[in-house]
Amino acid sequence: MADIHNVTEFFFLGLSSNQEVQRVCFVIFLFLYMAIVLGNLLMVVIVAVSRNLGSPMYFFLSSLSFVEICYSSTTAPKLIVDLLAEKKSISVWGCMAQLFFMHFFGGIEMFLLMMMAYDRYVAICKPLHYTSIMNRQVCTVLVGMAWMGGFVHSLAQVLLIFRLPFCGPNIIDHYFCDVLPVLKLVCSDTFLIGLLIVVNGGTLTVISFVVLLSSYAVILFHLRTQSAEGRRKALSTCGSHVTVVVIFFAPCVFIYLRPTATLPIDKMVTVFYTVITPLLNPIIYSLRNAEVKKVIKILCTRATKVDKK
Repeated sequence: MADIHNVTEFFFLGLSSNQEVQRVCFVIFLFLYMAIVLGNLLMVVIVAVSRNLGSPMYFFLSSLSFVEICYSSTTAPKLIVDLLAEKKSISVWGCMAQLFFMHFFGGIEMFLLMMMAYDRYVAICKPLHYTSIMNRQVCTVLVGMAWMGGFVHSLAQVLLIFRLPFCGPNIIDHYFCDVLPVLKLVCSDTFLIGLLIVVNGGTLTVISFVVLLSSYAVILFHLRTQSAEGRRKALSTCGSHVTVVVIFFAPCVFIYLRPTATLPIDKMVTVFYTVITPLLNPIIYSLRNAEVKKVIKILCTRATKVDKK
């Protein structure tokens, strides 16, 4: 097997070769990234400081917001810098690190979304036992399991690629290092490795997606026996969760559950789940959640009073 260090760095083609388009994209993505960080950081802060948001659902939501910041930070800052750079390069080690952390935080997000679905299932289908089942210790263990699951998934992806021979070319037709674009640069047969990558990434995505949709289907079925007010509150909360699940998983299924081939539309699809989804999550959860909106209003009122003094 050839040494991976035959190639010491990779070069990205980026989103566009047109400099005017790159300048416009720089402004857009800089604004979007700042909104992602501030929006998700706001969710973390309001859950931490508010006693009204101490339930397990908000504990998971705070964890998800933190992961969203980390997830977008694995690709967005590099993308923003490269939009103004003449040389869009990354070292092999940097590429593997980017690949690892992207799948690490992406995997954590998948597992956290499943934890949140389980939390809603217990809250709606077993309300009398909710506080005993979803106590703080259990929630902490579940979040720890999500991080462990993301680590195992990401480590498997990197180990499948890391020792493959990269002996040229070194041009990646993308704006960050992901498994399929990097796999195209390997100078050996990648059929088996590609199949294992699809099994690891694609199967995890599909299974998680199916489990999530099935769990919410069970919740909706159970809601038939509840009061109109109970159904309204549950549907409002679950509606936010289902929306986030669909906008995150649909692009992931498109990218990772197919043969090891890349398409021209892949860049736009990956922009959606690496930038747009982390931006939409805090907006969706805050706009569709009365308690979150109430806490934000209280904090804004307090901040206004402090400024007047």
